[in-house]
Amino acid sequence: MDWLEQPAIYDLVSAPMTASRLSQLLHSFPHVEETTPFGPDALVQKVGGKLFAIYDPSGDPLRVNLKCDPDRSLELREKYDSIIPGYHMNKRHWNTLILDGTIPPDLVKELIQHSYYLVYRSLTRAVRKELEG
Repeated sequence: MDWLEQPAIYDLVSAPMTASRLSQLLHSFPHVEETTPFGPDALVQKVGGKLFAIYDPSGDPLRVNLKCDPDRSLELREKYDSIIPGYHMNKRHWNTLILDGTIPPDLVKELIQHSYYLVYRSLTRAVRKELEG
């Protein structure tokens, strides 16, 4: 998937993470829709109708929940104090990233891509075909 290598994404993560930058980064992937099923304080990012990220734009520090491979989740949690089990999510498959500047920007980008890809590849062929038009 060529869109995973978009150079513009690096520009979005090289500066301090704000809600606006996080939103731009999440929306840099194709076919992303934002919904608010839990109210205005929880912005839900979906692809093909399935959740891949959720965050509160007013959080201080900003936090984002992302889907992650279970084995990788454990490794990340051991290495970074600011990566914790997913808040109000299945803790085996979701992490919460506390965007306080302690997670390297490239890793934030990579984990967003990873979450998006895990969800995208879980979509049925019919849904993927519909998205790709």
